[in-house]
Amino acid sequence: MPTDPPKPAARRTRLTPEREAELYEAVLDLLREVGYDALTMDAVAARTHSSKATLYRQWKGKPELVARALRHDKPVSLANIDTGSVRGDLHAMVCRADTEQMEKDTALLRGLGHAVHTNPELHRALREVLVEPEMGWLDAMLRRAVGRGELAADNPAIPFVAHMMIGGFFARPLIDDRPPDADYLTRYIDAVILPALGV
Repeated sequence: MPTDPPKPAARRTRLTPEREAELYEAVLDLLREVGYDALTMDAVAARTHSSKATLYRQWKGKPELVARALRHDKPVSLANIDTGSVRGDLHAMVCRADTEQMEKDTALLRGLGHAVHTNPELHRALREVLVEPEMGWLDAMLRRAVGRGELAADNPAIPFVAHMMIGGFFARPLIDDRPPDADYLTRYIDAVILPALGV
């Protein structure tokens, strides 16, 4: 496990936080409506009454803009969770997000769908902006649990905690035809992840 979680790169901006949030929300709305492939910088510019030049000045292109919008929209960051126990930390991951937000997240994932696997630039932007920071913070969370003696350092399930969480999130709409919610994910953590970790 890494010694310190990675920090997202700082980015200069001339936009106010309110204007940046407005742009991000427009991007996410378009992503839900038309999907990634049909989302264009022209459409974002029209929706937000801004110029394409402004968009390209702030973000390198569509992949980074989408990744930053998803990062901004994330309701819970693992960086802000430290309850003192691995059970508490994992529960906090899901209990701070409401059902409406999770339904929106499910719609966003459908909007990204195929593009994540076929667009290397989008895949790279999502990893740099969203996945790698969260993985670093999850590693730090699990290291704290090892340090407290809650988890055995050689527990073979530790490298798969993120995989189990993502699997549970994606499986609910596919198998049960319902979006994941805090109750479902809490039960999933208690029934699947914590036993795998020996807790």
